[in-house]
Amino acid sequence: MSSRDQILKSIRNQVVASVDHPGLAGDWIRYDDRVAHFATVLAAVGGAAHVVDTAEEIVAVLSKVPAFAQASKIVSLCEQISGNVDFVAIDDPHALEDVDFAVLPAQFAVAENGAVWVDDAVVKHRVIYFIPQHLSFIVRSPADAADAIVDNMHLAYERISLGEPQFGAFVSGPSKTADIEQSLVIGAHGARSLNVFFLRQ
Repeated sequence: MSSRDQILKSIRNQVVASVDHPGLAGDWIRYDDRVAHFATVLAAVGGAAHVVDTAEEIVAVLSKVPAFAQASKIVSLCEQISGNVDFVAIDDPHALEDVDFAVLPAQFAVAENGAVWVDDAVVKHRVIYFIPQHLSFIVRSPADAADAIVDNMHLAYERISLGEPQFGAFVSGPSKTADIEQSLVIGAHGARSLNVFFLRQ
């Protein structure tokens, strides 16, 4: 019997006691101020959160962001911001490789990890979430920004509708990586900056 067969036989002979699923009911983390905590977590990973009441406030904030003011190619799938790339007319997603800035809708946010949930329900090319140099998300929250933020990922999954096959992702950012010497690099694999706007209207 070969060493390989001996190892596999030993593995097969191991009896592991079964255990019951622990369940998802639990005293999961909650925050007194979901908006403040989301903003703090997002800032800690290099992003910024803004609570605004009008589209004009979004424009005012973005106009002070050098990456937006200097962008040559802007994709906007939000009516509050004008872009100069006809996203719908693009058939080949590779044509989006040089997009400087994208302003995209997000469904809701998660206070625990500073992420927003996005899907491809109104997005022709899902690569637009990952390929631009800089990203901004607009989350609609008609009454209060806190209404668009859940406390934790358990509540987030309860809020997601998974009735039909579709693409979805939790996005936080900006992209970053660090080597063994802890030299942090922003934008290594994706967006170099991220702004999240909670629009109360």
